[in-house]
Amino acid sequence: MKSFKILLSFLFLAAFFASAFSQELLINHVNVLTMQDDRVLQDHSIYVKDGVIMEIAPAQEVSRAGVQTLDGRGMYVFPGLAEFHAHLPNPDQFGPEFQEEVLWLYLANGVLRIRSMLGHKSHLALKEKVEKGEVPGPRMFISGPSLNGTSVADPESGRQMVREQKEAGYDHLKLHPGLDTPKFLAIADEAKKVGIYYGGHVSLDVGLVTSVKNGYRSVEHIDGFLEAMLPEGTMIDPTVSGPFNMNLVGQVDQAKLAGLIQLCLENKTWIAPTMTLFERYFGYQPASELRQQAEMQYLPGQMVTQWFNTKSQLEANGVLAEAKVKPYLDFRRKLFLDLHKAGVPMVMSSDSPQVFNVPGFSIHREIESMSIAGMSNYEILKTGSVNCADYFEESGDWGVLRAGAAAEFVMVQKNPLEDLATLQNPQGIMIQGKFIPKDELSRQLNQIRQKYLRK
Repeated sequence: MKSFKILLSFLFLAAFFASAFSQELLINHVNVLTMQDDRVLQDHSIYVKDGVIMEIAPAQEVSRAGVQTLDGRGMYVFPGLAEFHAHLPNPDQFGPEFQEEVLWLYLANGVLRIRSMLGHKSHLALKEKVEKGEVPGPRMFISGPSLNGTSVADPESGRQMVREQKEAGYDHLKLHPGLDTPKFLAIADEAKKVGIYYGGHVSLDVGLVTSVKNGYRSVEHIDGFLEAMLPEGTMIDPTVSGPFNMNLVGQVDQAKLAGLIQLCLENKTWIAPTMTLFERYFGYQPASELRQQAEMQYLPGQMVTQWFNTKSQLEANGVLAEAKVKPYLDFRRKLFLDLHKAGVPMVMSSDSPQVFNVPGFSIHREIESMSIAGMSNYEILKTGSVNCADYFEESGDWGVLRAGAAAEFVMVQKNPLEDLATLQNPQGIMIQGKFIPKDELSRQLNQIRQKYLRK
């Protein structure tokens, strides 16, 4: 009897998907947060066709004979979230199946776009499969392999890497530490010539000012600001300065920030803050506690163990003592808000999967961190929607709900402008013109959880 009920449930779900995945869909009686402003359009209908929003209007004004309809009465829809500092896994880590599982982790958390920051040739093929509808997943912007002090032998090889990555079809370049100034300037110059965005960490030899003046599109992790705010002549010894030089926070000259902000504004530099990365990886919350959090059950045990060992080693060495870490986290939180208030644009980013940052779930932790820092709910949502489209100069094409924009949105139970926690429980998502209900999102999560049950 039990197996019959399971089969009946499956057949019902399959029938629902057959209709819900039709090319046309009318969602009625929803409250729409378009993100074109902070107003909520009460009791509206959204008409979707071929993956595009055709019309948004008061429910009583929209009617489409013969079109599949869904009743979203009392629900709220918004453009969905973007994770703009993600790391798609490589297939040689835990197999190609894990890549696709990560995509479901994003979707199940309402993350409909990602900017991947450490490229691999398999990512280009995966992106194509998603765009063709062969694999469910968020839309992707893919970086090429890292350009850093080891991978770039000299300025000319840096130029060659830029050209090769552009020709291969990558969307942007990711720079890591260790570059000297000649190598960096060559990379920056070539990237401008071929027309590809570049950004990342700030190499110590290059510095924030040179990076920004030479076209850094995004500064990841708010990197380089602390070093740029140190008094002239400060010597940095990496053996004692700690991760990201956090032990030097007491020497920061706050008076230098105004000039750095103006520099970022003049050069249209974006910030990917990854607040939760520092609070979890480099924070003083014990690895033993983080390891037990519920979202860890959706990842291979080997990966979680690696994270535990990495952070535990830092703890054992005294690197993450609260007295050392708290002043740095306080500095980052204030710096984040100062940059935002000054108008330096932010993109939502958590650095997942990274130490104790689980894809999709970590975005909700990032949202909480931004809220605690003092950013408003509307501005938080902008960092994960409007701003991300603006970053790639695709304003209005996605990240907003309007006629002509991509049919990408998330349905939740409450108004996210009043309750950010509602974002953690999507009731359904629309991606590439296909509506995926909560039951299917939950089923996919449960399959992943069952696969990685700890025994």
